[in-house]
Amino acid sequence: MQHDPHKTTKPEILAPAGSMESLVAAVRSGATAVYLGGQAFSARAAAHNFDRDALRQAVEYCHVRGVAVHLAVNTLLLEDELPAALEFAAFACSLPVDAIIVQDVGLFSLLRRCAPDLPLHASTQMSVHSPAGARLLAAQGMRRVVLSRELSLDEIREISAAVPVELEHFVHGALCMSVSGQCYFSAMLGSRSGNRGMCAQPCRLPFAAPEGTGYDLSLKDLSLIDRIDELAQAGVSSCKIEGRMKRPEYVAAATAACTFAERGEAIPGDLRQNLYSVFSRSGFTTGYADGERGREMFGVRTKQNVTDASQAVFSQLHSLYKGERPCVPVSFRFTAQAGKPCSLTVQDEDGHTVTREGPVPEPAQNRPLDAARCRAQLEKTGGTPFFCTRTGCEIADGLALPASALNHLRRDCLDALTEQRKHRPPIPFSRGEIPSGKHRPETPLRWRARFARVRESTDIPPEAEVCEWIYVPLGTPLPVLADLRRRGLSVALEMPRGMFGTEPAVRRQLEQAAKAGFCHVWAGNLGAVGLARELGLSIHGGFSLNAVNTAALEWLEQLGLEDTELSLELTLAQARHLGGNIPRGIQLYGRLPLMLCRNCPAANAPGGCKGCEARGGSRPAVLTDRKGETFPIQCFGGCSEILNCVPLSLSDRIHEIQGQDFGVFRFTVENSVEIGEIFSAFQSHTPLKGPYTRGLSYRGIQ
Repeated sequence: MQHDPHKTTKPEILAPAGSMESLVAAVRSGATAVYLGGQAFSARAAAHNFDRDALRQAVEYCHVRGVAVHLAVNTLLLEDELPAALEFAAFACSLPVDAIIVQDVGLFSLLRRCAPDLPLHASTQMSVHSPAGARLLAAQGMRRVVLSRELSLDEIREISAAVPVELEHFVHGALCMSVSGQCYFSAMLGSRSGNRGMCAQPCRLPFAAPEGTGYDLSLKDLSLIDRIDELAQAGVSSCKIEGRMKRPEYVAAATAACTFAERGEAIPGDLRQNLYSVFSRSGFTTGYADGERGREMFGVRTKQNVTDASQAVFSQLHSLYKGERPCVPVSFRFTAQAGKPCSLTVQDEDGHTVTREGPVPEPAQNRPLDAARCRAQLEKTGGTPFFCTRTGCEIADGLALPASALNHLRRDCLDALTEQRKHRPPIPFSRGEIPSGKHRPETPLRWRARFARVRESTDIPPEAEVCEWIYVPLGTPLPVLADLRRRGLSVALEMPRGMFGTEPAVRRQLEQAAKAGFCHVWAGNLGAVGLARELGLSIHGGFSLNAVNTAALEWLEQLGLEDTELSLELTLAQARHLGGNIPRGIQLYGRLPLMLCRNCPAANAPGGCKGCEARGGSRPAVLTDRKGETFPIQCFGGCSEILNCVPLSLSDRIHEIQGQDFGVFRFTVENSVEIGEIFSAFQSHTPLKGPYTRGLSYRGIQ
């Protein structure tokens, strides 16, 4: 592959800014870029965030100091929110920000149309963790991809070698148990959607795996600060610090430590200790980067962790950003001639130039002005973001000028330069129509069924033969697939939602299946969509693509998907009102997946996953919460899904489902008798026996 100019061995240090004080702390501690959110559409809704006046001030403050501003508009956007989101993006382009971070593929497609010159970054909420996923977004115009936190350094290298796009990766901060963008736990338990910036962090509550610690969804914080050079060599061009909801002192400590590491300098011992003290959960982990997952990655915030964060620590860290940091190099050129006003020109490395005139020099009565004294006075730039790299002087003999005049010239020039640097040309933004309309589905509602494990064709019971499609796991033996086809079933292969480091193996399996005539796949992440497109397969989109608006559906249709499931987080009414032509469907039944985890919760036990029933052990793969509810865990493709404690069922509400082409049954822990009873209940439109939930079909999300 040819060298990509976007990739560099000197990575950007990207710091969080949940408030103006945190932004100042980040910039004064050495950040080369910050990311922040507005008062809406931000994945950290609980942070202070920035109103429009504050956002303008923040952008000007950063641009004066040569720091880039990445604006997070990184939540899923419901249909009626898209106009406001686009209007906010137009405002951001007027400032302009340096990039917008997006999660929602509908917003992404609209911004590509409205502002083609606007750099867009794929949020980690897009769950990109494979070469094909990064390739897909790069081809669609994404400038940068923020990679999933769960990748190893080897897997990052694999993506970097395959994709000519900037890669961003987290270097320090909290680790979610779930792959970002694939967590529905908070939404299902309390309607507070992590995909909407409202996560209630249920994973930090007691959830016990067999023989675990009792907090088996809580990971230690990540810290790769000492590995920044390795990240850069792996192809990471931006090292991101998590923490928009944390204190400015934390931001300053993490940023300063990253700055030392990026320069190849040792991190001072007191700074390292203070960073540990200000926030950690039983220490830090590098498990994902090293490919060493398991018990050592788990941790909680202990009483000792809290007491370590003393006021003395915060006071020490505050000193990191109490004064302006000289970060913008400038050059001076001073001229003094007899009978003419003296002049000073200042120029920065971005091409901004300012010239100001001062008083006419007088004949020297005692000591005449010389170049050395002039330079010494002009280069006193303390208290400003500027520092002088070169001063040229042209001074005629025998002239005098008071120091106050030189000081005034310097201040006047630097003030004018500051104003120049504040303002940049806006990014053109053309408002277009937002897709809407009414979808007219085929009737009646067709059924599809997904089976988590299929070892023999008899694992698919006769009752499922009413379904138009049967989804079975990729890797189901070809003879079993052939038997299912002989039974008259239309079979699609479910690609793994997590393909960390497994894309070559998945590609081989798909190619073998396609040769046998099985060319339809279920794709639940952008990497799976990209890979299936590259192989020319027919794609059925999954719920985990998180399609929640018409623009997203149109984008998926443009990618070539035959149909798609809608997000689990839509109500029936919201799903009914989506437009577009692509056939779509919702979940009718099943234990909904609450989390997709690369580090299985069952691994937080002696012996790790080896004791799990799924690996031939004796322990059931379940979690138990503080109320005694049990949540099954199922593994597929190298990742684990945590399933809800009760199934979703709409068996007695079929008549309320409108605007959909199909409905999906997800069978995970059910036996053949239970499956038969479920189909019977749906055919008779009667409630299921036993406990069930309506999910978010009526109550929706915040």
